[in-house]
Amino acid sequence: MRRRCGALVLALAAVTAAADDRRSGFDFMTRETQALQRDDGLNPAMLWVRGGEIAWSEKAGRADKACADCHGDAARSMRGVAARYPAFDAASSQPLTLAGRINACRVRHQRAGPHPPESEPLLSLAAFVGMASRGLPIAPPDDARLAPWRAQGQRLFTQRIGQLDLSCAQCHDVGAGRRLGGSTIPQAHPTGYPIYRLEWQGLGSLQRRLRGCFAGVRAEVPPFEHADLLALELHLMQRAAGLPLETPAVRP
Repeated sequence: MRRRCGALVLALAAVTAAADDRRSGFDFMTRETQALQRDDGLNPAMLWVRGGEIAWSEKAGRADKACADCHGDAARSMRGVAARYPAFDAASSQPLTLAGRINACRVRHQRAGPHPPESEPLLSLAAFVGMASRGLPIAPPDDARLAPWRAQGQRLFTQRIGQLDLSCAQCHDVGAGRRLGGSTIPQAHPTGYPIYRLEWQGLGSLQRRLRGCFAGVRAEVPPFEHADLLALELHLMQRAAGLPLETPAVRP
């Protein structure tokens, strides 16, 4: 009986693994680009991680506090945090990305001004905090307040937009694995943000990537932290639930 139960468990696990055909964008890259991400000594994003490590202990604002004053060692206190964002923020009654949470802490606790979107200090702190969760499964919060935002994100993902009349799903669900402009189309699982893109020659957030997609289909590009971008980010993270976090990732 024990052998039969064990065989049944193994069979069910095999079926589950076969049914889950989700793949990280890492799997679609060349071996040379994969090597950049695998080796922290080669990964250019580690320059931003180092900057975030320094900023973690720097006092700022009228409160003259550093992140470390409240949170201590980030390797312990921030482990698992990045895997759970975006998350709902009761104070603002809306979701916050990890970058949004960093800025909220600056304003509320350090009494400092928020970092501008895509600024080096903000990306550096997000990469540093994100790295503390590297290898952990993405675990979107089970929060009913996020449900309408995720539903909106799902609608946006399948909605045709722009002069090219394309949806996210047409590229990243139907067209995943095919070639576009010399590159392989990934499945759009945001497993490594902020990421270093060779195209950008720098680090960037998921919202920067989403805005690039809006521009690519010739649609109106929403500003950073727009509700549509928050909704899409929530939906994408839900689609990637369970996949390991790779921050800081490298992509073409």
